[in-house]
Amino acid sequence: MDCVYKDPNAPVEERVKDLLSRMTLQEKIGQMTQIERAVANPSAIRDRCIGSVLSGGGSRPFENAESADWANMIDGFQKGALESRLGVPIFYGTDAIHGNNNVWGATVFPHNIGLGATRDPDLVRRIGVVTALETRACGSQYAFAPCVAVAKDPRWGRFYESYSEDTEVVRKMTSLVSGLQGQPPEGHPYGYPYVAGRNYVMASAKHFVGDGATENGTNEGNTIATHDEMFNIHLAPYIDCIAQGVCTVMASYSSWNGDKMHSHRYLLTEVLKDKLGFKGLLISDWEALDRLSDPHGSDYRQSIKSTINAGIDMVMVPFRYELFLEELLSLVESGEIPMTRIDDAVERVLRVKFVAGLFEHPFTDRSLIDLVGCKAHRELAREAVRKSLVLLKNGKDPKKPFLPLDRTAKKILVAGTHADDLGYQCGGWTATWTGLSGRITVGTTIMDALREVLGNKTEIVFEPNPTPETFASQDFSFAIVAIGEGPYCETGGDDPELKIPFNGTEIATFVADRVPTVTILISGRPMVIEPSLLEKVDAFVAAWLPGTEGAGITDVLFGDYPFQGKLPVTWFKTVDQLPMHAHGNSNPLFPFGFGLTS
Repeated sequence: MDCVYKDPNAPVEERVKDLLSRMTLQEKIGQMTQIERAVANPSAIRDRCIGSVLSGGGSRPFENAESADWANMIDGFQKGALESRLGVPIFYGTDAIHGNNNVWGATVFPHNIGLGATRDPDLVRRIGVVTALETRACGSQYAFAPCVAVAKDPRWGRFYESYSEDTEVVRKMTSLVSGLQGQPPEGHPYGYPYVAGRNYVMASAKHFVGDGATENGTNEGNTIATHDEMFNIHLAPYIDCIAQGVCTVMASYSSWNGDKMHSHRYLLTEVLKDKLGFKGLLISDWEALDRLSDPHGSDYRQSIKSTINAGIDMVMVPFRYELFLEELLSLVESGEIPMTRIDDAVERVLRVKFVAGLFEHPFTDRSLIDLVGCKAHRELAREAVRKSLVLLKNGKDPKKPFLPLDRTAKKILVAGTHADDLGYQCGGWTATWTGLSGRITVGTTIMDALREVLGNKTEIVFEPNPTPETFASQDFSFAIVAIGEGPYCETGGDDPELKIPFNGTEIATFVADRVPTVTILISGRPMVIEPSLLEKVDAFVAAWLPGTEGAGITDVLFGDYPFQGKLPVTWFKTVDQLPMHAHGNSNPLFPFGFGLTS
């Protein structure tokens, strides 16, 4: 055991120092590089001493690949890393942002906006524990979560990735970090990364910082804010993540008062690392360096220089890694990037690898595979759905509530584009980057859940888009209409109008004119609810993007559990009121924190 770094009993900092002293410049810059699985292979990882591999949004071994298929692929990459001169393992990163959502059969939880409605930090922590187990089961040791953006404008395409417009709610929900990584022990040094063991993953607080407050909700846009606003509103949740030993922080594509975050030395180094004492690694976002110049990807050398000197430790390249390594090497050799900056970056990468136990346990623990999508995990997701639902209206007369529904009804109508679509329920970042319609994984739609709860006693007529003929017999006890958004992510989700698509308003109004109706809105954000729709329906439920466990909705509709969700954001009347938030403008449709109980 002449190599201290190979001694599992040696202190982490001694192992880091020993390994760093043995590395060539090429090996060091390899460690600072994260590449996409599509361009990765074991020999490139070995020969270039690559530090990390990732799956970009929806990048998977093949369609409907299960956890074992992922583990085979990731372990193959790891084998290449361990064959390198010093045998430094990689970590594999994946967007496990509402469960291990890229993997067929994994449990998919509600998106963060729904979890914000629960106001339940312990629930979020437990979701982190399950997400970590299912992520580890596929071989990945690193989840790009949580997003701790304080989202101020629902026109933003990533709004659903935020827990709330309110800083204090977001701060509470950073409990996901302790779920994913494990709870640091008493006396754990502040700012020092922590992973409790093989059943936990490295987390990533993102996107540093201010991504939720860009002008007009434009993705990757410019956040105009004073120093105090930036620190008190947007930075605060990061302090909570750092206090829980978060392993990594991911920089944001956005800018602060016109300055790009990825090259913002003041925020990345002076504030995050020096002032806040963050000792983990700071990673770039996907192709962020290409986005720093116009046209996209030009002046790559300057982009590398400005980001690394600003404090980025690992670059999510993800494709042009040979060019990246060549330019980075040249920048260090010419003195444009000091060697001290490289050593700081690599120290941070190695520290996280030792803390995560990768040197001792580089390969997948296959015994975890049986837990993926198991009953207990789905029950937790179902609990999260129940607690996330916000009841906005219950009965045309406040003294006569419409809900709970009667489970002995003879005949009911189920309508709307979202009543039997698992992909719509899950939203973006599920199976693929943008999400899809249909049976994209294993799960329960609202319609599946209704069949289960009502059995054969109730006749269920399902028509996504009813016509006058549907009502010819006029003998429905009530209707359940599920409408909402199709799946989207990032810039593709930016929406200046926020109208309910797929004629959702028209379908719900048409039905409500003819039969008592509860409308369920499946969306990643507040949307325009026409006054006439709200007036005509008997009950209205905001269900957010609930994920794979649709039975959580029927649990509450039929009164097995009470409604308890509270709005995590202010619900506007018209888009010209935006941005509108709790401590700002008045006259919302529903105020922040609103939620009826039944």
